[in-house]
Amino acid sequence: MSMLPSEEDPRLTPVLAEDRVCTGVTTLRGRVFLSYPSADGPGVQVVEALPDGGRNPYPDAAWNQTGRSPEGAFVHVNGLRAGPDGRLWIVDSGAPQLGGQQVPGGARLVVVDVDGDRVDRIYRLDAAVRPSSYVDDVRFHGGIAYLTDAGAPGLIVLDLDSGRCRRVLDGHPSTVGGSLGADGRALRDPAGAEVHLHADQLEVSPDGRWLYYQPASGGMSRIGTRWLDDPSLSPDELARRVERWCDTPSTGGTAIDAAGTIYLSDVQRRRVLALAPDRSVRTLVADPRLSWVDAMWLDADGHLWMPAAQLHMTAGLNGGRSAVDYPIRIYRMPVDAGPSPADHA
Repeated sequence: MSMLPSEEDPRLTPVLAEDRVCTGVTTLRGRVFLSYPSADGPGVQVVEALPDGGRNPYPDAAWNQTGRSPEGAFVHVNGLRAGPDGRLWIVDSGAPQLGGQQVPGGARLVVVDVDGDRVDRIYRLDAAVRPSSYVDDVRFHGGIAYLTDAGAPGLIVLDLDSGRCRRVLDGHPSTVGGSLGADGRALRDPAGAEVHLHADQLEVSPDGRWLYYQPASGGMSRIGTRWLDDPSLSPDELARRVERWCDTPSTGGTAIDAAGTIYLSDVQRRRVLALAPDRSVRTLVADPRLSWVDAMWLDADGHLWMPAAQLHMTAGLNGGRSAVDYPIRIYRMPVDAGPSPADHA
């Protein structure tokens, strides 16, 4: 008997349809930005989705040119989001694909002033990455940014004033991914090997006290931000501060609301779960259209955006054969809370 839902939920509204695999969506002052991970071939990696249906390369065409050196061009964008400062933060994984080797100077956080549509600052992460790193996602707490590394398991702590970055929980069990599954089957790379995505999803609690994080295969942990922010702590001391938080399933993406509830996609069963601060878990929505919901976005009006990215159907995670059913759709539904103030404006 299939674990997948059979009925469509009327609360889900399809808002965007993409002819490429899209894993990131964010809204900022009425504008919508999308990111494409090049899972279905090279092309533009970041766009602004225009009201008339157009897609403008963002911040410009030059940044989206493939084959260029990392100076002034993306290597491989894995995500983007509006930050609490009202700017657009773009995560460049620094590797051409998961399992690839880091391009020197490629791992970066690129910060864009959307009022001027120009790059404001570039944070270089070379000092904190490994040759097999794949920088995955970012969240904020005051003057600190935290990033996950899905290629070489660990977290990165970035001081936003100085630009200095540190690698922490390097190879710690809480950052190491196991076998990844979706729609009831194990995912395999083009060589037939099981896919492992290490530290992937992360969220900061609304009061800023906790960082929650997990590999894509699930098993959420948390650690106090006060410990992560203290560079004097030894690796062993930091490791002792890690708490196992929730036995989560294979997950494509998360979001957090102002009440501290974490929304996480269960890619095995095409649903989104709501994990409350008391650790209770309920199903928010289950729908056959929610095929690998990736990085979610909770907008200022309390709508949860869910890109059904079908990532498990791409060649890289499907044994070398693409079975993506285009278009890729992004859905939206109302939830009973707005975004965390620590997350974005």
